[in-house]
Amino acid sequence: MKIIRSRSFTAECPWGALDIANMRGITTRVHWTNQPYRWHINDGEEVFAVLDGRVEMRYRENGIEHSTILETGDVFHASVGTEHVAHPVGEARILVVESEGSV
Repeated sequence: MKIIRSRSFTAECPWGALDIANMRGITTRVHWTNQPYRWHINDGEEVFAVLDGRVEMRYRENGIEHSTILETGDVFHASVGTEHVAHPVGEARILVVESEGSV
């Protein structure tokens, strides 16, 4: 059993993670960041839940770039093939559920 106090988690570098669980190849991790990630496409689906802070999520559909602000409690689902990048607004803590080894 684990209890995770995500608001107190801070990594040594942006996008540092605290591993919570690996359920048959699906990982659940808490990330801390204050810097953007990079444009990427995951190997499978990804669920991205903002636990603390705000994140500007940019994503491309049919070659057109979109942007939305995710507030604390918001969830972003990247389906297979969705190119996206997260830009935190200040510090953010994010719960990410994805296939093990995904970028």
